[in-house]
Amino acid sequence: MGLLERDSALEALTQYAAQARAGEGRVVLISGEAGAGKSALLEQLQRELVDVCWVGGTCDGLFTPRPLGPLFEIAEQLGGELLDACRSDTGRDELFSVLLRRLSAPGPPVVVSIEDLHWADESTLDLVRFLGRRIRTTPSLLLVTFRDDALGSDEALRIALGGLAGERAMRRVTVPALSADAVAVLAAGSGLAADDVYRLSGGNAFFVHEIVRSASELPASARDAVLARVARLSDSARAVLDIAAVAGLHVDLGLLESLGTAVRDLDELVEAGALVSDSESLRFRHEINRRAVASEIPVHRKAAIHAQLLAALQRSGGTDEAVLACHADGAGDQAAVLRYAPAAGRRAADLGAHREAVEHFESAVRFAGQVTPRTAADLYSRLAAEASVIERWQLALDAGQRALELWTEVADPLRLSDAMRSLSATMWRLCRGRESMELAVAAVDVVRDGGATPELARAYAQLAQLRSHHGEVEAASLLLRRAGDLGDALDLPDVRSDVANTRAIVAWTSGEEWMPLLRRALDIALDTGAHEQTARAYANLCTALCDFGRLAEAEAYYVRGAAMCDETGMTRFGICLRATWGEILLGVGRWDEAVDVCRQVLASGASRFNRLSAATVIGRVHARRGDGDPWPYLDEAVTSADATERPDLIALTRSARAEAHWLAGNLDSALHDVTVGSLHIERAHEWFQGQIATWQTRLGVAVTPSPTRLPEPHARSVSGDFDRAAELWDGIGSPFDAALALLDSGSEPGMREALRRFDTVGADAAARLTRRRMRRLGLRAIPSGAHPSTRSDAAGMTRREREVMTLVAAGQSNATISAQLVISPRTVEHHVAAILAKLGVASRTLVAGEARRRGLLEAPDRPGAATN
Repeated sequence: MGLLERDSALEALTQYAAQARAGEGRVVLISGEAGAGKSALLEQLQRELVDVCWVGGTCDGLFTPRPLGPLFEIAEQLGGELLDACRSDTGRDELFSVLLRRLSAPGPPVVVSIEDLHWADESTLDLVRFLGRRIRTTPSLLLVTFRDDALGSDEALRIALGGLAGERAMRRVTVPALSADAVAVLAAGSGLAADDVYRLSGGNAFFVHEIVRSASELPASARDAVLARVARLSDSARAVLDIAAVAGLHVDLGLLESLGTAVRDLDELVEAGALVSDSESLRFRHEINRRAVASEIPVHRKAAIHAQLLAALQRSGGTDEAVLACHADGAGDQAAVLRYAPAAGRRAADLGAHREAVEHFESAVRFAGQVTPRTAADLYSRLAAEASVIERWQLALDAGQRALELWTEVADPLRLSDAMRSLSATMWRLCRGRESMELAVAAVDVVRDGGATPELARAYAQLAQLRSHHGEVEAASLLLRRAGDLGDALDLPDVRSDVANTRAIVAWTSGEEWMPLLRRALDIALDTGAHEQTARAYANLCTALCDFGRLAEAEAYYVRGAAMCDETGMTRFGICLRATWGEILLGVGRWDEAVDVCRQVLASGASRFNRLSAATVIGRVHARRGDGDPWPYLDEAVTSADATERPDLIALTRSARAEAHWLAGNLDSALHDVTVGSLHIERAHEWFQGQIATWQTRLGVAVTPSPTRLPEPHARSVSGDFDRAAELWDGIGSPFDAALALLDSGSEPGMREALRRFDTVGADAAARLTRRRMRRLGLRAIPSGAHPSTRSDAAGMTRREREVMTLVAAGQSNATISAQLVISPRTVEHHVAAILAKLGVASRTLVAGEARRRGLLEAPDRPGAATN
């Protein structure tokens, strides 16, 4: 069956291959629905490219993915240093570097294909990000296929692809559905009506293929067409096919032979088209085939097949714990699960596949009652640690509490201290500040008299961090000296980095120089490969620079830090960085982007701690624009900050809510929030003190922070030098704060300029307040602002595209848009592609901002800073 209507996609891929050959490496994201023909397109490209080294791997959708499965497949094909590294349990970072060196080596250009990325494990997503950011300097081509209908449900995939959107090497190719004319060509001679085939298949190339192959009669669905052919197999061949369906998309021939599979059954399966022969393995023509077959296997039969496969792998000396653990789990074999799942979890964690590690440890703890308390405690501790990395905080809390109970029973002080420290960090992320502090104190007490141990060093460092966040400078400094001495004596790089990081917090609270300390924390972590400490250093650098008004520097560290967190699986800190990025965008006046970023944070399952900044940003934008309900966001942020008992977070969130009350004309509520925010404000750093002082001045009450500690923009406002304050805010790059300072001046020129600026940034609520104040003063010729009727559509969109654009801007998924407008998902996809092109933006998340900037949204739909 021919490859129709793929000329433009094939031409684009050929062009990208030529660019790679010339030394401009490319990563191409190839999207389309399941069965659209992505694999067929790659197969055709492989036939047409000459003098290249083509290697590839496939992500398997069966149970828990094998960490870096595609990379290990690629290593088998490339051999050499990469294969040696994969076989020697080399660390993930080194594996990535070895592959990059191979792609950069002299010789024929390398084309790497990774198929079905929507089923990728976390580390494979990180590999794609790693290569995507570096492949441009190599003569190589990376081809990645994925189902675009998976983007709405797979947060990790969406974030991974979104992170590549701005890379210069990145290109996209979409494989659309076939037209009715193409389907008619493919259906010719089958005896089936082309219109019926098109109606049933929707233009899906795979479905067309399966329906036409059924030939005898029109099936109810493509799945029925697959099963109809399978029904014609002999009983013995069908039994082998069932085994293959449970084993996965690719099945090793040796594995089937070890189960006593007859050659005639394999021949029958290949001749019937149920399986395709690939050198030493057999594979299903498409995952849809495998799933159709697997769906017909009774539950009890499927468990028996898993048991067969597990036994066969054990007999042959199989060493892939991930595969063994999956079959053990499917077979319900408790002993095998407890044997393989923990090992698979540890290996997944080492490779940075933290989601997969969680799944393996979850499998193991289901049978924790069958092992000793010590073994069970270790399993729960590992599960809690991995769950915290990927922001599954309820699971981290439950597992951490159970680990604490078990370590208490075991009476191992060192492990008990670690469990307390870990649970303290979880409580901190859940904004349960008092419980977090109690656990951190207990973690020190339980090992204080046990001599110099790494556990005591880390317990001191954790408690110092919490004390510093509460502004308890003397207590934190004492603990840091103790942690630092132990970290040096025991050569603990993670402790040394954490100590330098927390010393920076103490320094900025005390008004001392902090930047060199944070850089030292980052350098130590980078030099020793301590991913968690590296991520924490980036997060605190970005947050501190943002808090201190150094927005351009903060952006630079955000870019580096977010890339590092993406590539190493540090989800928790990656989300923290994105929340801070939202604060930076808010500060520089890029409000649409700020809201988009912070919505993503809130939708990611982030902890209360990571949600706090994002909710504050969205609440502030709604309040300033007056176009949405800010209170759910601001109330959530205030509640979370109060629960931490941190003076800086209380000041941040209370100032934000005071601003919203002030814009709404509720001065009493604004004053109440500022008063609460001012409590213990002397224990926060100078910029938070400045926020409180400025709002106290604005509301006409006495300023409580010491004027000598205030940053200059705030100090100028407090002293009444509003014009200079506005200049300083402009120098920082914060247009809204500059406009507020001009409004505070009370002069006619100042208010007119403030009004102009509010209108420019879309701060409608602030503009209305300014107009009311100007009218009360009797000023004349007050500008009314732009009227919607004067806006025009300069984008050249059709009426339908405008409808789709509005829904995309409102954050609706393709599936929702399809249902609302009664058009097919594929049609929505075409409209979205056209909209992105006409607006000149790279992703749908940027549609709202650009459309609003051009005045294309009449009624935008908007739903209702932390350091680590």
